[in-house]
Amino acid sequence: MSPEESPDSSGASAPANPDQTDLSSQLLADMRAAQPVARQPGQPGRAGRAGRPSNRRRAKRRPPADYSGPGPDDRDPQPVGSAVDELVGERGWRQALAVGGVEGRWAQIVGAEVAAHCLPEEFEAGRLTVRADSTAWATQVRMLAPTLLARLNDDLGAGTVTHLQVLAPQGPSWRKGKLRVKGRGPRDTYG
Repeated sequence: MSPEESPDSSGASAPANPDQTDLSSQLLADMRAAQPVARQPGQPGRAGRAGRPSNRRRAKRRPPADYSGPGPDDRDPQPVGSAVDELVGERGWRQALAVGGVEGRWAQIVGAEVAAHCLPEEFEAGRLTVRADSTAWATQVRMLAPTLLARLNDDLGAGTVTHLQVLAPQGPSWRKGKLRVKGRGPRDTYG
């Protein structure tokens, strides 16, 4: 410890000359006045190195109002299957699609043996029209109609098919073109 300094109560040395204390206080005040004013909220901050803003107290940026964040959102990409299901539901196509799928799954619904001899032709207003390849199979399918209706309604939904119309095979048509002559038509063809 130098002769000019005397210990104070905290154990730190303080200058013995009060003029030096005033001088150091004056220097500290001058230094603080020479430094730029600290940034206040809402005012532009000091520039750091190379003119970039200081990172010390950067205000948090709030995400825009349309930002969805890390969780799932309606604006996220949706799987194609769910988008198609939604479209089918909005347009009221569920029953039409189910009935349209009957032709592709006909063998699974009615059985392989029946499917080999009759095919669905038309569905309109709850009526499914089926054509058999022979009159014997048309009769057989007519007898199986209640069972086939139950299977179809189990697969498509209750009440979708209310009537099963079975048609026999169609013979050849002798009509050619738009015009016809009235009368009995060709005779002696079969014999």
